[in-house]
Amino acid sequence: MNIFGGDRRVHLTSDNATGFVPSPDEEFVAWIERFNAYISPLPMTGKPIDVSTSLADFPAKRISRDVGSYMHWAPDSRRVYWSLGPDLYKRDVSATFAFETMDTTTLVKDPESKGMPIGFKAIADRPTGRIALTGATVITMNGTEVIPGATVVIDRNRITYVGPTASVTIPAGTKTIDVAGKFIMPGLVDAHAHIGTGSQGIAPRVNSGFLASLAFGTTTIHDPSNETSMVFSTSETARATGMIAPRIFSIGTILYGAEGNFKAITTSFVDALAHLRRMKAVGAFSVKSYNQPRRDARQQIVEAARQLQMEVVPEGGSTFSVNKTMFLDGHTTLEHNIPVAPLYEDLLKLISSSKTAYTPTFVVLYAGMSGENYWYQNTNVWENEKLQYFNAPGQIDARSRRRTMASDDDYFFVTVSKTAKALNDRGTLVNTGAHGQLDGMAEHWETWMMQMGGHEQSRSAACCNDQRCEVTRAR
Repeated sequence: MNIFGGDRRVHLTSDNATGFVPSPDEEFVAWIERFNAYISPLPMTGKPIDVSTSLADFPAKRISRDVGSYMHWAPDSRRVYWSLGPDLYKRDVSATFAFETMDTTTLVKDPESKGMPIGFKAIADRPTGRIALTGATVITMNGTEVIPGATVVIDRNRITYVGPTASVTIPAGTKTIDVAGKFIMPGLVDAHAHIGTGSQGIAPRVNSGFLASLAFGTTTIHDPSNETSMVFSTSETARATGMIAPRIFSIGTILYGAEGNFKAITTSFVDALAHLRRMKAVGAFSVKSYNQPRRDARQQIVEAARQLQMEVVPEGGSTFSVNKTMFLDGHTTLEHNIPVAPLYEDLLKLISSSKTAYTPTFVVLYAGMSGENYWYQNTNVWENEKLQYFNAPGQIDARSRRRTMASDDDYFFVTVSKTAKALNDRGTLVNTGAHGQLDGMAEHWETWMMQMGGHEQSRSAACCNDQRCEVTRAR
């Protein structure tokens, strides 16, 4: 196109390719297609050319073993670069196409699998000094232990004492804060938190969703679907620069089994291993197998995760038969609710024996009305001043003032919660997951819905913190 955006000419098309990058001399083009890098001559015929790699008569060469991101050319157009996590990869045109070299013995047949490390290490941000919080009632999460009139001492970023005030000598120079009448407990862990991290490489320095989560007590989040290029950089930025945020973990981009340009094609164990290698390289310890239609593909992903010491946190898309195989095949968790409830003893025994954890996300349910609307219906959410403080004007009102109304027995989450309790009673680890529905508040809704299904207060709180931690440790 010209400098005014007119005279637009289309040279290349593809159903699944993204990020076309022509060489400076316009002789070649590189692109990403379903998580791999390709190069080919750039045909300028005056009409669009389909460069799909499935077309046998188009001279495209795959040059990456696992993935390609941030593709760019050398100034002389003789070499293309791309990256994966902390490594930079390269491929010369002369090593790819026979017509570009006089010595065909220099041709490289296999995709590039070894890159050059370009990463760096940064010191994690740590506060200075000591703080003593005195006079609080502390819920330790050690069973049902509650310590009235307690003191908590924090030295930099470590808790060094939790116990009765009478039993501690506060070190000299410690900043002391009287929190009598307040309650202190370990931070909540939102095990299924879809969070906003920015887009196109630009992340906000101040994220209101992060601030709201912290203000309501959520100190760790695990996001089971986000943009790989954004979420891991945001997590690292928060750790290294003092950006105010919970601890952020994520799977990055899902391993999607349906059609689309980000479909994670898994026809063999080699494919599965490649998908998990690329996700581990960018900082993931977990992946989400989502809408993978074949059971053997899901099994291959699980086995690849075992070999790479990773977790697999799938969801069954409201398909009960798929859910059952996920328990049978050894997935780490099941995300979202099982669409059938109540469950009877045969399924309760199967699921609890599998040791697969369960994150039912009561706020967003399959097969029935979601719990989020229950709280809009039965509480005046817009009157919560803390919630309003951390959200844009009108955002809470738009959700909560004109609300869905239904009979209480229309809501499915109570039955789902009772099933979760039955599983928890049999040893299944059950996690809360607020799904990003209302930052900060929704994690508390999850806790309350646990209690509405019969969980005791201490047990529902455990589902909000130490059980998710146990799932992570078990990997």
